[in-house]
Amino acid sequence: MTKSDLPPPQIPAPPAAPARRGRPKKSKAAVAGETREAILNAAEDLFSKHGFYGVTIREVAREAGVDTALVHYYFGAKKELFDAVFNRRAEVWNAERVAAVDRYAEAAGEAMTLEGLFEAFLRPPFQWSLKGGPGWKHYAALVAQTNANPAFGGETMARYFDPAIRRLLELAKRIMPEADEADLYWAYHNLSGALTLTLGETGRLDRLSGGLCQSGDLDSACDYMVRFAAAGFRAVCGPTRA
Repeated sequence: MTKSDLPPPQIPAPPAAPARRGRPKKSKAAVAGETREAILNAAEDLFSKHGFYGVTIREVAREAGVDTALVHYYFGAKKELFDAVFNRRAEVWNAERVAAVDRYAEAAGEAMTLEGLFEAFLRPPFQWSLKGGPGWKHYAALVAQTNANPAFGGETMARYFDPAIRRLLELAKRIMPEADEADLYWAYHNLSGALTLTLGETGRLDRLSGGLCQSGDLDSACDYMVRFAAAGFRAVCGPTRA
């Protein structure tokens, strides 16, 4: 047998490439969602510390680790970015408050009290700020700043918070049917300032009390505010007011 009659050598096939391990490749939608969240988190942090006018789009992009063009692409101008930041947690905050007061009203019926109503309304934001992580702390500080902003604070608060507040006052009116509507709005106005200042955790209370009270003690802060709000509404809206 000649060499040419021999069968060709059998060359073994190369071993199959090992299966790739680790996380699967993210979809474009997932990457885009993470980028948006990173931008919102960075903007929330900066706005809460420096206010709307003290922050630039470039600073937000640097904090988020993205190109400035991406911030504009996802959110447009700075005010649109601010609105997106503000709305993201407002939806959660207010949905929980409305659900809480509705549950309370259904359970208590004609036995509703101001204390019970304000406990249901006030506890959710305090709990989010206490247990929700740094983002919720930043958001609480941002709400406090916005509530006191004369340029656009009133419009922003009205757009995102009025439905929840109107539901609260509707139930307060059920408890105090003789209350004048103007008195109810003034009473809530005073509560609103106390609420946002307290959630801002500025440390003012700590210094004023010489350390006797801690602004970060949000469980106690909510307990006091429930009592304060109920007594304040009675004083302003009740039949014995001066």
